[in-house]
Amino acid sequence: FADLVLETWDLECGRNGQEHRTADMGCEQLVVRRGQPFTITLRFSGRGYEEGVDKLSFNVETGPCPSETSGTSSHFVLTDCPEESCWSAVIQQQDGESLSVSLCSPPNARIGRYSMTLETCTDYQGSSYQIGDFVLLFNPWHPEDTVFLRDENERHEYVLSQHGLIYQGSCDYIFSIPWNFGQFEDDILAICLNMLDINPKHLRDQNQDCSRRNDPVYIGRVVSAMVNCNDEDRGVLFGRWDDRYEDGMSPMAWIGSVDILKRWKKFGCQPVKYGQCWVFAAVACTVMRCLGIPSRVVTNYNSAHDTNANLTIDRYINEKGEQERYSWDKIWNFHCWVESWMARPDLAAGYDGWQVLDPTPQEKSEGVYCCGPAPVKAIKEGDMLLKYDIPFIFAEVNADVVYWVVQGDGMQKQSIRSSDVGKNISTKSVGRDSREDITHNYKYPEGSEEERAVFEKAEHQKKSIGEEDEGLHLRIKVSEGANKGSDFDVFAVVNNNTDEERVCRVTLCARVTSHNGTLGPQCGLMDPVDISIEPRAEKRVPLSILYEEYRDKLTQDNLIKVVALLKDHQTGDIIVAVRDVYVENPPIKIRILGEPMQNRKLVAEISLVNPLSVPLNGCMFVVEGTGLTEGQLLKELEEPVEPQAEAKFRMDLMPRLSGLQKLMVDFESDQLTGVKGYRNVIIAPQPM
Repeated sequence: FADLVLETWDLECGRNGQEHRTADMGCEQLVVRRGQPFTITLRFSGRGYEEGVDKLSFNVETGPCPSETSGTSSHFVLTDCPEESCWSAVIQQQDGESLSVSLCSPPNARIGRYSMTLETCTDYQGSSYQIGDFVLLFNPWHPEDTVFLRDENERHEYVLSQHGLIYQGSCDYIFSIPWNFGQFEDDILAICLNMLDINPKHLRDQNQDCSRRNDPVYIGRVVSAMVNCNDEDRGVLFGRWDDRYEDGMSPMAWIGSVDILKRWKKFGCQPVKYGQCWVFAAVACTVMRCLGIPSRVVTNYNSAHDTNANLTIDRYINEKGEQERYSWDKIWNFHCWVESWMARPDLAAGYDGWQVLDPTPQEKSEGVYCCGPAPVKAIKEGDMLLKYDIPFIFAEVNADVVYWVVQGDGMQKQSIRSSDVGKNISTKSVGRDSREDITHNYKYPEGSEEERAVFEKAEHQKKSIGEEDEGLHLRIKVSEGANKGSDFDVFAVVNNNTDEERVCRVTLCARVTSHNGTLGPQCGLMDPVDISIEPRAEKRVPLSILYEEYRDKLTQDNLIKVVALLKDHQTGDIIVAVRDVYVENPPIKIRILGEPMQNRKLVAEISLVNPLSVPLNGCMFVVEGTGLTEGQLLKELEEPVEPQAEAKFRMDLMPRLSGLQKLMVDFESDQLTGVKGYRNVIIAPQPM
């Protein structure tokens, strides 16, 4: 027999991409998921493959130092009876000189970029052919993969969906911003793989790092560290919280991860300025989804940052409601992290499922700024010793806040107030633009037997005193229309739940604040008033918050912290109530003109009314949406937008993908920043 000579081959990128749900990454390269067969076609010249005469075998290798013992290299022959636990090749069909071969990796293979060679052998004469590279990803569709997720709708939302919503605001005013994850956009996969290759663990020991890339727990920990740059590890984002962002992009301005990851690559892996928690979380979510690990961004309201790990955050205020001393412990009005879905074979049974990863740099873990993966189940059960970082996250959702009122004579009195840390833990619903509340995954109902048992296990005594039902009650209400550019009122609402008249003193104080709990200057103060309340009655004490007072003080977070103090003259008790008021930006209106269809021009009309009493200068709209725009579209307005005037423009789009897409808009100017809007657009498939 003459030698078997390979003439051409086809990696069938298009067909394999469809079957492996990676087609949206384009058909320039082969991208497949582990444990699932993919097909390649070999064409020989002169004669076809003869079974029993020719021997065909394959080599696949990943990483700089591939070896069989590390699981980064495999040699396997064409066979009739493949084994599931290792790489295999089986003949699919033969047609003359062309041969279709089905290749399959084991469901626990290392992920990453592979090279593949074919070896032919006839009568002890052999040849070797380099037949190209491919990328192997995690496979949530495969029951044996450690990231297997059973529900198809969830796989669609948490792996395949390239856009979503991130919840912000405050626990009394929850709203969402749109986010373009864009994990299948051009170049994003290459950037994510490069992130793994420049991580410090890889630089320390390339062989060991590549060998551990079959484990989503390991990958999650690497990604959590690489999204921030606090370890001088060439991480993606630089965090900043002080409202001074002139030498970069304000964290409020981003509307997607693609722009951030591309900038990071373009500038040689220099950190991109600037990020805050939702930006860190969203970029990590993009990277994890890109690699095939189901992931979602989660928001925790009133999130505690407990630096001394005693699960208590002490706040000292004076009798006017002003902060008395600085505390390193902070309450963030919201904090975002990522949950990724994976098994935890490294732990005892029962901890598979959602794991917290928090890439925002707060505390070091094993010497590095990263956090997680921490099983959500372990946080709920108070299992403090399990890997990784349970105590820190447990405090974020369970710490107690105790208010101490420092009186004129220096005496400190503990306020009566129930704890409100870890509220309304939120994520986007599967398949819908609504909020799913997942607080019950993190904590048992407040005051329940189970909660008490968990706190005992975690050695956490509740310090905050619950409000009693009888006596005086205090809460803060906000009038309708806390809109940027307007004055609005806040009220201290006092209820007398007793059968006798009570006399008390009420104070209200408002200060601008930023989302991580740092207080700014005062923007409203009411002198103490004495009021008397009839039995079983309610009284309101108003404080006006004036635009001219907050206009130049408000940070880009748009937050005002209102503190109310009530002193019950009869008992001497002091009650504190606190509320973060979100000052609303104006809405962005988006109209779609024409019939949306794939590969056909579409016009979007985008507008915003200036609600302020001053003109807006340097106005810019940023528009993006996976499948709708090629990257970002910028529209700068040449003229200022006068008070109450409308800024409006039209933009041409050319939708690439069919199905439900999101068009996202961010508006920037000198006086209004980080204004967000989005519109869902359903694109009809191109007629055949």
